[in-house]
Amino acid sequence: MLAKSVTGSFARVIHDLNVGHLSQSVVQRSKRMILDTLGVGLLGTSTEVFHRAVQYGKIFNSDVCSTVWGQPDLQLPPLYAAFANGVAVHSMDFDDTWHPATHPSGAVLPTLIAISEALVPKQKLSGLDLLLAFNIGIEVQGRLMRFSKEASNIPKRFHPPAVVGTMGSAAAAAKLLNLDQVQCREALAIAASYSGAPMANAATQTKPLHIGNAARHGLEAACLAFLGLEGNKEILDLESGFGAFYADYSPQCLPPLESYSWLLEQQDVAIKRFPAHLGMHWVADAASSVRKLIVGQDEILPTECIHKIVLKVPDAKYVNRPFPKSEHEARHSFQFNACSALLDGDVSVQSFSDHSITRPQLKELLGKVHTEHPMDNQPNFEKLYCEVSVTLKNGHTFSERCDTFYGHWRKPLSKEDLVKKFKFNASTALSKEAVEGIVETVNKLEEVADCSILSEFLRLRDQTSYSSQLSQ
Repeated sequence: MLAKSVTGSFARVIHDLNVGHLSQSVVQRSKRMILDTLGVGLLGTSTEVFHRAVQYGKIFNSDVCSTVWGQPDLQLPPLYAAFANGVAVHSMDFDDTWHPATHPSGAVLPTLIAISEALVPKQKLSGLDLLLAFNIGIEVQGRLMRFSKEASNIPKRFHPPAVVGTMGSAAAAAKLLNLDQVQCREALAIAASYSGAPMANAATQTKPLHIGNAARHGLEAACLAFLGLEGNKEILDLESGFGAFYADYSPQCLPPLESYSWLLEQQDVAIKRFPAHLGMHWVADAASSVRKLIVGQDEILPTECIHKIVLKVPDAKYVNRPFPKSEHEARHSFQFNACSALLDGDVSVQSFSDHSITRPQLKELLGKVHTEHPMDNQPNFEKLYCEVSVTLKNGHTFSERCDTFYGHWRKPLSKEDLVKKFKFNASTALSKEAVEGIVETVNKLEEVADCSILSEFLRLRDQTSYSSQLSQ
């Protein structure tokens, strides 16, 4: 009966998929996503927005608690641990990005780690259990976005993780909590009523709450479904249901399990090299290449000799910020990231410090930037490009174009560079033992008997301060 509707087909797939359906490619790609998400989340525990989320979570008490990453002496009720950890993951906009456009992992992984530690005390959840639930959470997000052509482009009205991320979190939680098909369907219906967040809050401290809320609300939806709460049984079929988010919504039933293939097998994620909106990676790489044409590797860029900087970028208003005033605006500014790369040769975690943002040389360069939006440059992470041209006062012009940056799914980070990124991020919050333990555990996750070992590592905090780590 459930499988006769789109919603029913989702409930069936969530309930019936098992570890035997996981391909080697999907396992390997999802382990990379898990490692990266843990790393950026641990780095994010240094941010102001994370600490405010933790202060909020402390209001609530429960006999059942889960780990707050990087905080050895703090546990919160599972809903609020998932919330705080989800906020940490997106606090610097350093988490992975998929196509169609969303941040898939941050809405799902904090939910599953909270569940594995606190909500199933009488049974051990294996690494394969975690991988299966994680991939179901990712899969649901990807399937829902493919019901709309609009979803393929950089968003204009709402932030996708707050919509599809909430649904993916609910699906993943339903799987790990072993809900039946009817409960899986209800979890999706309940999650839909938690979904949504406007793009107007991009480039503010509120944007990371979108991921935190997706993790928390998805878990809450699954728990309420387990307790018998009911919603619309055709929530994914209706224009007034999940279709309310997309003008061109065209849902379809999922394929039968006998011929099922994972979207992650077809479409990998992008993993960022520095903490900013994904579009910034194109413009930073192009600007870095231009810099090499003007000066040598270690030479200082003569900013006073530059007459004009032209950026050819897609027309996406919320990342067109000529003079960003905060780190969050800087992470969403083509102009800032291009000028930072021109000035320093690359963009890094340190590029978004108050000191870096307020440098006179950077402000001087920002004042020389002009942006153009060629008609062929579409606001789509599969199709966009960025071109940077620098004209000197002597009349010479240097130009470079980036079509695919290193870290994009067409040019993925090597395993060595992914682990290097994780270790840098994680070591700002954890001991060396814990960092190495997480790398080893995730690397062999499909062989791990009890995935709650991750929570044990996530509590082993290093005594070295964040600021001293970044100064090394």
